[in-house]
Amino acid sequence: MTQRTAIESIPNAVKETLLVIPLHAVGIADLPLVGGKNASLGEMLQQLTSKGILVPDGFATTAHAFRTFIQTAGLERPLRLLFENLNTENVQSLSQVGQQARDLILNTPFPEDLQGAIAAAYQDLCQRYGENADVAVRSSATAEDLPDASFAGQQETYLNVHGEIGVLQACHKCFASLFTDRAISYRQMRGFDHFEIALSVGVQKMVRSDLATSGVMFSIDTETGFKDAVLVTAAYGLGENVVQGAVNPDEYLVFKPTLKQGFRSILDKRLGSKEIAMVYDAGGSKLTKNISVELGDRQKFALGDEDILQLASWACSIEEHYSRVRGIPTPMDIEWAKDGQTGELFIVQARPETVQSQKIENSFKTYRLTVPAQSKLPAPIVTGRAVGSAIGQGKVRKILNVSQMQTFQAGDVLVASRTDPDWEPIMKKASAIVTDRGGRTCHAAIIAREMGIPAIVGCEQATTLLQPGQDVTVSCAEGEEGKVYADLLPFEVEDVTLDELPRTRTQIFMNIGNPQEAFRVCNLPNDGVGLARMEFIIANQIRVHPLALTRFDELEDPIAQQTIEQLTASYSQKIDYFLDKLTYGIGTIAAAFYPKPVIVRMSDFKSNEYANLIGGAQFEPQEENPMLGWRGASRYYSDRYREGFALECQAMKRVREEMGLTNVILMIPFCRTPAEGKRVLVEMEKHGLVRGQNGLQLYVMCELPSNAILAEEFCQVFDGFSIGSNDLTQLTLGLDRDSALVSELFDERNDAVKHMIRMAIAAAKQHGRKIGLCGQAPSDYPEFAHFLVEQGIDSISLNPDSVLKTLLEIEKAEGQKTS
Repeated sequence: MTQRTAIESIPNAVKETLLVIPLHAVGIADLPLVGGKNASLGEMLQQLTSKGILVPDGFATTAHAFRTFIQTAGLERPLRLLFENLNTENVQSLSQVGQQARDLILNTPFPEDLQGAIAAAYQDLCQRYGENADVAVRSSATAEDLPDASFAGQQETYLNVHGEIGVLQACHKCFASLFTDRAISYRQMRGFDHFEIALSVGVQKMVRSDLATSGVMFSIDTETGFKDAVLVTAAYGLGENVVQGAVNPDEYLVFKPTLKQGFRSILDKRLGSKEIAMVYDAGGSKLTKNISVELGDRQKFALGDEDILQLASWACSIEEHYSRVRGIPTPMDIEWAKDGQTGELFIVQARPETVQSQKIENSFKTYRLTVPAQSKLPAPIVTGRAVGSAIGQGKVRKILNVSQMQTFQAGDVLVASRTDPDWEPIMKKASAIVTDRGGRTCHAAIIAREMGIPAIVGCEQATTLLQPGQDVTVSCAEGEEGKVYADLLPFEVEDVTLDELPRTRTQIFMNIGNPQEAFRVCNLPNDGVGLARMEFIIANQIRVHPLALTRFDELEDPIAQQTIEQLTASYSQKIDYFLDKLTYGIGTIAAAFYPKPVIVRMSDFKSNEYANLIGGAQFEPQEENPMLGWRGASRYYSDRYREGFALECQAMKRVREEMGLTNVILMIPFCRTPAEGKRVLVEMEKHGLVRGQNGLQLYVMCELPSNAILAEEFCQVFDGFSIGSNDLTQLTLGLDRDSALVSELFDERNDAVKHMIRMAIAAAKQHGRKIGLCGQAPSDYPEFAHFLVEQGIDSISLNPDSVLKTLLEIEKAEGQKTS
């Protein structure tokens, strides 16, 4: 596809009198002339093509053309009469008025001069792209794509339009779509005057993504508002399926700061089902059609890494440009397409993101299910992709087509295969939304965020498993996986104003296991991560024993073999499954807190826990006391696990060197002697993790009496310590912390334990090593937090739900220490 580089300069006074104008002749300042969508396309054509960003050219009808049509045809008065007593809460009345308004426009022919101008502009496109060029015809209202209102999906789009007659008909339908039911309701809800808004139509050369892929991307994380990530979604075929939520797309997450430094900073890749693809309906009665995607293609990612990184880089450039133009940070919502004939990527739309960018950053609201401590949460009925972090409740109301909308009641939980833009009048009444299909960038997700409604998309079986009238709780407060539970479960909401919290001399770190919560909790006051638990990622996201991947052909368990085959289906090398999942998990945590330090503990499973991983039983010994057996450092250099540790090291090297996340500090658990520590460092060096190289720091857990007693010797091997108060208490007092018979003796405040901690802190201070604590005790016992501050500990690492209350105790302790 060729791209015109010459920019036409048309005086503003002339622009205002035109019926049709080339897209490359308008910019963002022309929003009143050609609407938000077309003004943005023109802005990118003018300003960003020099940066290598490709945008299909075309032309637009102007707001002047629309208003002239309405006025000369005498349509304004009958339209105003239609809306005079409209109640948009009455779905039936809204439907009747909307249909009458559209009929008025469609039954009124275009003036000859407007027809001629559109035909001439289309013929110009045909001279450049070939006879009967295929074009996209898109509506662009003068009150859309605003920074505080998306107007997403309000008007119509027509793809694969050919010929003068086809283009004129599509333009006419776009004019009429200013009065879709959803657009009328949305404007009324937002307080926009129907007759102060005009409609422009953009006509662009089609990108042949029907032969390749397309999707949507945001230059901000859509759920948490984390500003340093680009979220890219992709599916096969034309992009309308992704926008409408008709398909569950792939999702890719890219970290912007290190991407800009030239690193390959893909933080995550999630495979979507991608069951259908929208393609040209060659010779059919419609312009496009959906076809089934072959199973093999569904199980592959729709985009390669080079395309993901290219799109993310473009998203950064587009965001930077619009931020300069507007004078404030402007995260963007962008549609892209890949041409299957040329292999080129194109941007086909860009607008300001309208939800996360509008949120006030000085507050932190959390939702939490409050099931009694002695009880467990019930198994969810269905799960899917969580939109937002709230919790909603109500009775299930299935809406499978527009005729059922009148049955919907305020406070119901809307359950649908996917939401249609025409349903927005009822979406705003819902307590929550649950759909079978769609990804985080689909229409349902965008509207749910804008309205502040929790939603779960891509559940696949919601309309089958959820029963009409059933009471349910829709929870988006448990990470990226949303869950629908039976019954109305109790929950609480906490809203904290962050700018009122103090800052302390003692550093406040956080303990993070689940990468899915990292972007949300990183806004809490913190100085980094004191403990990132590698085993959480292995147990919950990888689930497979590493040796079951390196020695897959030796596996004796046929069920384990079959399960591993399914999990690794998209990988040619099975070890890449482990490497990717671990790299993405740790990379996401490191990116969330970048450039603050993130201390990652290498795997600390015990042999019985390793045996519970898929395929693990074959490779693990039977131990009488796994807590005191083959764990931590002793595994890493052993011939029985060396291959597994190699995978951990390779993943950490990727995080630091390929992603550029050099804020990662690696920590060795359960290291019994300094000599053992040296053996582990030698093993790590074999895999390119050399202490001091590229700023790499290596810490050791201080969780054994030997770590405290020999702290000076450990200072010669490692760069810092993290005190694990649970194991240190257990081993100092000779207690099994899991035994109820001696549980009353387990107490981190015991003098013997405190003596060990004093020794370790004093030695670390003497030798200039950092030392922190990552146990639960400071959260449970304020006096223990005071003790640590008195000893001069560098940092205290807390679970996210304990940060706020413990922060206040630490401030109090520091005040007492100086007084």
